[in-house]
Amino acid sequence: HVPGSSQIRVEYKGEVWVFTGDYKTQFDGISTPFEPVKCHTFVTECTFGLPVFKWEKPSKIHKDINLWWAQNQGNKTTSLLMGYSLGKVQRLLKHLDPEIGKIYTHSATEKMTEVLREFIDFPKTELITRETNKKEIEGNLVLAPPTVLDSAWAKKLGEVSTGYASGWMAFRGARRRRAIDRAFVLSDHADWKGLLSSIKATGCENVITTHGYTDLFAKYLREQGWNARTEKTQYETE
Repeated sequence: HVPGSSQIRVEYKGEVWVFTGDYKTQFDGISTPFEPVKCHTFVTECTFGLPVFKWEKPSKIHKDINLWWAQNQGNKTTSLLMGYSLGKVQRLLKHLDPEIGKIYTHSATEKMTEVLREFIDFPKTELITRETNKKEIEGNLVLAPPTVLDSAWAKKLGEVSTGYASGWMAFRGARRRRAIDRAFVLSDHADWKGLLSSIKATGCENVITTHGYTDLFAKYLREQGWNARTEKTQYETE
C-alpha cells in the first residue's frame, strides 16, 4: 500500500488466514511490491471493488504530471499538486523531474517525507515557510495535502494550477466537486483486476471483504465460486 505497510499471516492447526490491510498490485517505486501468500482464508480490502476502476500504467500518469508542470512553468504559473501526506506525496515526489524546476512542500508533507528519506532516495525539496516569497515559487511545483485547497495557505502561493492525484479522480463528479484543474487517477489501492488476481494467486477458498464495496464485491465472488462474506471493521467510516 505505502512504505511500511504489511500483511499478517496467521496459522493454526494447519489452517492459514491472511489479512492484507490495504494493498496495491502496481509497483510504485518506493514500497515493497505486493506478495501473494497462499492461504485458506483471505481477508481483503475492496476500496475500489467495482469493474469501473481500472488503473493505467503509473509511468503514463507520472509523465502526464511532469508535462502538466512543464506547461505551467512556461506560463509562469505555479503547479499545486495535492495528495495524501503518507504514501501518495512520496510516490509523486519520487517520479517528479527536478530538471523542470524546484519542488516546494507543505509542512505536513515535508515532515512525512523527511522520515522516509532515511530509506528512500527522493529529489530535493524546499519547505514553504512564512519567509518564503511567492515570487520565488512562481513556475515551480508545490506538494501539499488536499486540505489546502481554497485555504488561506494556498492563496498565498499566487496564481496556481491545481492538480490532485487519487483513485477517486476516476469519478468525474469527484473532479467537479473539488473544482481542480487537473485530475490524475493514481491510487495506492488495487483496482478491480488487481483485487481479483490477488485473490486467485492465494489459492484461497474463503474470502472476507472489508472497507469499500464489500457487499457487491462479495456477491460477485460468490457467483464466481468463492465462499465470500463481508466483515465490518473499526475503520469503515474513515
